[in-house]
Amino acid sequence: MRTAPSRRALRPLVAATAAALLLAACSTGGAADGDGATASPSADGAAFPVTLTNAFGETTVESEPTAVATVNWGNHDVPIALGIVPVGFAGSTYGDDDADGVLPWTFEALEKLGATGDDLPVLFDETDGIAFESVANTEPDVVLAAYSGLTQEDWTTLQQIAPTVSWPEFAWGTNWKDMALVNGRALGREAEAQEIVDDVLAQIEDALAERPDVEGTTIAYTWIDPADPSTIGVYTPLDARVQLLEDLGMKVAPSVVELAGDTEEFFVNLASEQADTLSDVDVLVTYGDDSTLATLQADPLLNKIPAVARGSVVVVPDGAPLSSATSGPTVLSVPWALDAYLDLFQAAAAKVG
Repeated sequence: MRTAPSRRALRPLVAATAAALLLAACSTGGAADGDGATASPSADGAAFPVTLTNAFGETTVESEPTAVATVNWGNHDVPIALGIVPVGFAGSTYGDDDADGVLPWTFEALEKLGATGDDLPVLFDETDGIAFESVANTEPDVVLAAYSGLTQEDWTTLQQIAPTVSWPEFAWGTNWKDMALVNGRALGREAEAQEIVDDVLAQIEDALAERPDVEGTTIAYTWIDPADPSTIGVYTPLDARVQLLEDLGMKVAPSVVELAGDTEEFFVNLASEQADTLSDVDVLVTYGDDSTLATLQADPLLNKIPAVARGSVVVVPDGAPLSSATSGPTVLSVPWALDAYLDLFQAAAAKVG
């Protein structure tokens, strides 16, 4: 069993990721389909019960949920996007610029549903891990965690509270599209979730048309500690933030693919002495502030990366809402961040070649 990544490694994401979907699809006739899910139509046309296969076993949702709880990063955005107000979800800290526990895109969507102020859902404090008692107190009939780092023990405990949808294949390894479809499937609204995904993809296509230098750019997404630049943390192609860049028309540099190899982790380390390994990277992405590029260029090892030397670096503001929106992307956060995020890449890509 894989172990969940450390909280320190998760910090710039505060929950990072990416990977594949092993969820069984629903049929509408009550018999198991080729992927092993079973379903029968409910009175309103939704297919229940539905059985989803995750990394720890199977989860069966017997009927349409009426009290939806979510844990870990971003899962709450799926029911909210579908017009469902969760009974509770994890309060946000990373990127929460007003310290209310709710990120801006989520708040905007909740506001439209009349679920702010006294009607705000319960916010679970996950500072020290999943708040099982708080989750139980909301009396959910389903817990959504398709994008998460649940352990076997976490999942088993949550299953005693309500049917729990966990990650399909990799801890912190479900991209924003699959998060929507998996969680949407558990709610009997996979078709609606697909429509939302398709709409976001259309918005991406339109945004890219206005930024011609972005598409086809090779990228490496990194975390470099300014206090210790001896190691470059590189997010692998399994990571959700990296997969988002691919959805935005970019390509993971071959050097990153080779560095990641067959790892099932979202994050690998590269010694700064080997920085020139990333010579095929058009645009380097990292977390930081206005001083970050100058700091990287002043480092004799990091400046061997051509992207650093020429300044084709995207610095995602660490701890800001934009960073949170794109580190653990969701169907609500991607449209919210899209223009500002792509503007950073257009400016960096324009310096290539």
